Amino acid sequence: MALVFNDTEEEKRVDFLRKREEEELAQTLSHKYGVEYVDLSLVAVNVDALRIIPEAESRECEAAAFGRVGKKLSLAVRAPESSKVKTLVQKLVEQGYEVTLFMCSQESLKRAYIRYADLSYAKESKAGVFELSSEEVEEFSGKVKSLADIGALINESLDLKHTYRVTRILEIILAGALSTGASDVHFEPEEVGVRLRYRLDGLLVDVLTFDHETYHLALSRLKLLSGLKLNITGEAQDGRFSIIVKGDEIELRTSILPGNYAETVVLRILNPKAIGVPLEALGLEDKLRERIEKEIAKPNGMILTTGPTGSGKTTTLYAFLRKINNPNTKIITIEDPVEYHLKGIVQTQVDKKNYTFAQGLRSALRQDPDIIMVGEIRDAEVAETAINAALTGHLVFSTLHTNDAAGSFPRLIDLGVSEKVLSSSVNVVMAQRLLRKLCEKCKTQRAATPDEQKIIDKAIAGITDRSLIPPTQNMVWVANEAGCEACGGRGYKGRIGIYEAIFMDRAIEEILRSKPSEREVAEAAKPQGVPTMTEDGVLKMLRGITSLDELGRVVDLSAT
Repeated sequence: MALVFNDTEEEKRVDFLRKREEEELAQTLSHKYGVEYVDLSLVAVNVDALRIIPEAESRECEAAAFGRVGKKLSLAVRAPESSKVKTLVQKLVEQGYEVTLFMCSQESLKRAYIRYADLSYAKESKAGVFELSSEEVEEFSGKVKSLADIGALINESLDLKHTYRVTRILEIILAGALSTGASDVHFEPEEVGVRLRYRLDGLLVDVLTFDHETYHLALSRLKLLSGLKLNITGEAQDGRFSIIVKGDEIELRTSILPGNYAETVVLRILNPKAIGVPLEALGLEDKLRERIEKEIAKPNGMILTTGPTGSGKTTTLYAFLRKINNPNTKIITIEDPVEYHLKGIVQTQVDKKNYTFAQGLRSALRQDPDIIMVGEIRDAEVAETAINAALTGHLVFSTLHTNDAAGSFPRLIDLGVSEKVLSSSVNVVMAQRLLRKLCEKCKTQRAATPDEQKIIDKAIAGITDRSLIPPTQNMVWVANEAGCEACGGRGYKGRIGIYEAIFMDRAIEEILRSKPSEREVAEAAKPQGVPTMTEDGVLKMLRGITSLDELGRVVDLSAT
């Protein structure tokens, strides 16, 4: 029996073993020289870093810059003690760079040298800034009609052979998020691939699943952009970077968590246009809005908004601040973190060690402000300081985590605030949720089912101001399941708030003396005639703004 040797397979095996030994040697030498080890087959090379050292000099010194954040430069080298490397590092230090050396193999350097060919594709940009050209975004917007189109464009880029494809894929993912109005981008590694999802109007929607190899390269690129550590994979990390589109800077918050298969990433998009909603467009019923405008025009007192995370509390508070901001007032905010920047307002960000909400609030009061916004009342110290500020001539805006407006009063009492001073300090308490709006192009109307009619009738029965109720009460508006081009096939487009509010009056003052429950506060507030969130949502459904299905997603309709 003749033996047949497969020379090609044998050569591949020998080459694989040689490369593995070279990587193991580089890793061993990294400990000897006291520097970190890097494998550039697993870490994306940042072309903005690469261009700092000319290719000829990089090859001569056997060194390549692969990461850059500001003036911090990551440099992969074959021989850390080489005189040429030391001269190169000294030159970079003189240019103002803070250089961190990484030990690498010859194979890693070859991968870096290949990237020099990509410099003709990529434009130089500031570290921490991902620049999308106006032409690309406009071209992309013209191609994208649905999430399936985004997936198709990413799949096209996955087929590209050159390393520039990772940058291109990130461009498509980020441009797609902006064009669809996504608030978050989720990368979720699973056993057989990585799931990409956008959060659109509060709900997560699948875009596509792609391979782990591409994801690891994209993850390294995102870490470099966000100023995070490349070699840390078992710990949570948080960072930030910006996207520049048509001259506008949009900030992204990067959150990384260790997972079963790889690190999972969420990018939070802080688009200034998303927060720039005027007070008139929030969804407040006209009579309620007019009453609140009178409250925020007062020189002192406290105005609270309540609701879970993601219910639009920050947007509401910023709308209040924009409404009353003028050259004659000084406004200071204490936030965690500062997500959006408002012109003409002093915004500060808390730090868990040196600048807490309580410390920030005490310091802000020494700055002679007229208006203070405290991001959240979390403990007794902040609650007491905020109440005292409202009692001493300041207008204070803040948030609480309670389920409804009535729950705010028992919550403040639990935090140690005297029920006797609540009536003198609190002007109004609001609660809110966000609902998806029906697509104006494809929404439909039909007769209500018996169960739906019960919900509508019960909500309408509780509304004191009958002028708010539309004439037609036996028809419901629903989303088109197939959707249309305008809404990307989702049936909904955009979001709007539903609200309830309790104003301080004699009835509320009297009941606070007995440390009431939420139910007792709600009962005492009924004569004020402000609809509850559920009632407000049913009114919005009857007007064709949202659907009962959507309302039931965010409030308990069985409790109406």
